[in-house]
Amino acid sequence: MIEILIGVAIVILLFIIIFIIYGNRFNFAIIKINEAESNLDVLLNRKLDLLERTIPVIKKELKLEEFMPELNGINEANLNHFQLNEILKNEYDELFKTLDENEKLFKSESLNRILRDLNDNEEAIIGSIKFYNDNVVIFNHLVSSFPSKIVALFKRYKRKDFYNDENKEMYEILAD
Repeated sequence: MIEILIGVAIVILLFIIIFIIYGNRFNFAIIKINEAESNLDVLLNRKLDLLERTIPVIKKELKLEEFMPELNGINEANLNHFQLNEILKNEYDELFKTLDENEKLFKSESLNRILRDLNDNEEAIIGSIKFYNDNVVIFNHLVSSFPSKIVALFKRYKRKDFYNDENKEMYEILAD
């Protein structure tokens, strides 16, 4: 009888140890994902600000009534990171398309300064997205693999989305 109690105690102790170890791994991954989201928040808001600063310069130089109207009423509080990033990416592409079509815009020193800041910001966004996606890979791996899947079920963790489909496809390949 005592052997059974010792066996049950050992199994319970192993379960508690596994729960603590994998719970800490989840917590670490969540902290990293939250850090990446905070960085992206700052960088995306900076990108929005820089894109908005290009509008009056381009409107003046090209004598346009309107340029990048999608940015006018944008409320980043109502958008998640994915949506805001997509809108800003489209507007960024539109800006460079306009610049390619109108090389005279490069004569504006203020616009060139903004473009340098935009390029630096874009590189930082790419790095932050990679950091985010790398940590989502870790988190999703924990959610879908044993024994951490048990902890995920108890804590009701669900798989998180990636910033782009490339990493999602790569993760799906690695998960198989």
